[in-house]
Amino acid sequence: MKKQSPRLQNKYEQQIRPDLMKELGLNNVMAVPKVTKVVINTGIAEDQYQDKALESMRTQLGLISGQRPADAVAKKSIAEFKIRAGQVIGLKVTLRGKRMYQFLDKLVSVVLPQIKDFSGVSPSSFDGQGNYTLGFKEQIVFPELTYDTIDKIRSLEITLVTSAKTDDEARRLLQAVGMPFSKEGHGEEK
Repeated sequence: MKKQSPRLQNKYEQQIRPDLMKELGLNNVMAVPKVTKVVINTGIAEDQYQDKALESMRTQLGLISGQRPADAVAKKSIAEFKIRAGQVIGLKVTLRGKRMYQFLDKLVSVVLPQIKDFSGVSPSSFDGQGNYTLGFKEQIVFPELTYDTIDKIRSLEITLVTSAKTDDEARRLLQAVGMPFSKEGHGEEK
């Protein structure tokens, strides 16, 4: 029995990609922008309970992403921040393929709409190469986590890496995927 593709992947292949191809005037289907990976990362700053905090956040990121996080290690020592080279200072997860589409679908259809007083994500968080970064002040917004299991509120950063050549192409792709951009502070909206 063949496994079914995620809902968002089917929507991209059957509806979004052909529409973007027409809208951007592209002749080759391979030139159409797509989300290539999603990177979720968090920093752990507690000095005293570093191991306990890492283990707790490792479990939480695993629940959120469906994949075991990798350690983010300090490249050099910084005495002011009490960081030594080789010390684990955070965690990151890189999602590709089916897990990426499932996470992205959950992000735009479940997580973002349930945020209190949410008026859309910032349209100016692109990096100039078509990648979009979204920050969360609390990891509790994800439905897999229950408030009782969280030892401390920590922030997360989610980067959507696309194959788009420009920020405008990436914006059109993410809008088609369902990313709710806010209208304010954006000169393109007419």
